[in-house]
Amino acid sequence: MGKGKVYYKTEDEIGLLRESSLLVGKTLAEVAKMVKPGVTTLELDAVAEEFIRDNDAVPGFKGYGGFPNSLCTSVNAEVVHGIPNNRPLEEGDIVSVDCGVLKNGFYGDSAYTFAVGNISAEVEELLKVTKESLNLAIEQAIAGLRIGDIGYAVQNHAERHGYGVVRELVGHGLGRSLHESPEVPNYGRRGNGLKLREGLVLAIEPMINLGVKEVRQAEDGWTIVTADGLPSAHFEHDVVIRKGKAEVLSTFKWIEEVLKEK
Repeated sequence: MGKGKVYYKTEDEIGLLRESSLLVGKTLAEVAKMVKPGVTTLELDAVAEEFIRDNDAVPGFKGYGGFPNSLCTSVNAEVVHGIPNNRPLEEGDIVSVDCGVLKNGFYGDSAYTFAVGNISAEVEELLKVTKESLNLAIEQAIAGLRIGDIGYAVQNHAERHGYGVVRELVGHGLGRSLHESPEVPNYGRRGNGLKLREGLVLAIEPMINLGVKEVRQAEDGWTIVTADGLPSAHFEHDVVIRKGKAEVLSTFKWIEEVLKEK
């Protein structure tokens, strides 16, 4: 992943990427309506798949590399790539829901970490800081800066709060493929890496652990979990490199409207 040619997108292609990315935001808002104690991640997955197909798109993750479902649902110490299952969510859990769609030949890919009922203040702070780190990264996603500036923004903010920044998993370019070049690590040095040019579309996705940065793979061959068993948070947006200010193609707006009403 992320080692080949870097594709810069035309405005027409960006328009299609925007449509796919917004559909992910709408799908995650449908999921947001359902997240509560007692619901299973397989139930969330079924609703997401139906909604995606009703909107003339196909789930971007289902079958990708053999992944069995439409959503990656990662609960508590699961970082990413969790497989939906029949275990009910419990009060105090958090669940990262990562969703991809393929529409008109282009992918959208976005993730949001939800609180299940009331969560501890400590975990609430982890979610807040992870989302802030995403926003700080997006501020660096402008023409003339470098990939390392994006990673540094995430790492600096998360580590200042004493959190672990996952190294093994990275953001990525996005387009006709779900994972394009370049890789977008959540750590790095300012002024290092690929120079950012207009028309590059990136999925930026901080994965931040309450405890240590180390992770391991679970026995299912997919799920990544924290080495110390402490919770992990994950937020992801699709952005276009522009001059002066990045354009964010995906949105949390509909998700957050749903959460406000709950």
